[in-house]
Amino acid sequence: MTEADFQKTVTDTLRLFGWRYCHFRPARTARGWRTAVSGEVGFPDLCAVRGARVEFIELKAEKGRLSQEQATWLAALGQAGQSVHCWRPSDWDVIEEVLR
Repeated sequence: MTEADFQKTVTDTLRLFGWRYCHFRPARTARGWRTAVSGEVGFPDLCAVRGARVEFIELKAEKGRLSQEQATWLAALGQAGQSVHCWRPSDWDVIEEVLR
């Protein structure tokens, strides 16, 4: 499963279970792929909210690697008391449990 397919499956599940989420998508520019966000790179793929819960989610294909910047963001958010995840397709049982 590609990361894009996995992300679609996760976002479909978020919608099914009543979560609001955001994802910042990169776009091709004359200077290559860019994401129109200021600040530090590596922000998690998804930020999801339902009720009083907030989940920061990084998605990876089964063999995808977490970059140092992504790991730093997840660590900083976790230290700030936020719920953070790095999920792969093989984590589906955990994903469903968290999102229900």
